[in-house]
Amino acid sequence: MADERSDERNAEPDSTAVRVALWRAMHVQVDPPPHVLDDEIGLRLVAPEDDWRARGDMDPRATARYRAGIVARARFVEDLVVEQAGHGVGQYVILGAGLDTFAQRRPEIAARLRVFEIDRPGPQAWKRRRLTELGFGVPDGLRLVPVDFEHPKAGGSWWERLSAAGFDADRPAVVASTGVSMYLTKDANEATLRQLASLAPGSTLAMTFQPPLDLLEEEERPGRLAVEKNACASGTPFISFFTPREILALARAAGFADARHVSAALLNERYFAGRTDGLRTSNGEELLVAIT
Repeated sequence: MADERSDERNAEPDSTAVRVALWRAMHVQVDPPPHVLDDEIGLRLVAPEDDWRARGDMDPRATARYRAGIVARARFVEDLVVEQAGHGVGQYVILGAGLDTFAQRRPEIAARLRVFEIDRPGPQAWKRRRLTELGFGVPDGLRLVPVDFEHPKAGGSWWERLSAAGFDADRPAVVASTGVSMYLTKDANEATLRQLASLAPGSTLAMTFQPPLDLLEEEERPGRLAVEKNACASGTPFISFFTPREILALARAAGFADARHVSAALLNERYFAGRTDGLRTSNGEELLVAIT
């Protein structure tokens, strides 16, 4: 009975994935247009209580920077995927996919790709069920790849599971890893980068990373400390932080042919310039783009 209860708990999406989905919906509901990302499908998947916007972590003003960061990183990755699909790249891999809704929101692009969503078995089974209940289903081009990260020997590593799902390592791909690196050790991040650097030439990785506290804008530091405290209390502490120089060095040492840093300033210039509401992201999370 205990094992059954454990399986049931593990079948729910984790709190971070839910929060990201709700923040994406909040952007549409509380921020004036133009919207950086139009995504309320994640909200439909979660189906929270009617008063979900009254949650403490949904306060429109207090969480504005985080909300902006979430939609900016998602939009950046999607723009990259669209660009690469236009160049003939036919595979898109999402590590730690959570409640990602690219395949449902952008079917015209997804139809030209094979999309692989990698996540833990329980939450992924839950997502498959919800997609079916909402009428989206799981089209053949969308491969949900369950991976037991805690016990990889039980079902194979994520790389083995990805290959078994039909990923062609001899053809280029776009790989996205957002909101993951801070939960991994430096060694685990290095191992992941080395694995991805072995992808076919012309492949692209978009990966978020969190800079150390002393590199954050001063007004952002209390918020980071509070988020770190909550993450630790939830059993998912932040472990790894990287300066832009460090993450670029890791990517190049892993074997990528080229790597660049996408700063918060660049994201603000691209997606938030000219807004009258002051919405913008912070440098609490930035991006690495690396090419094989």
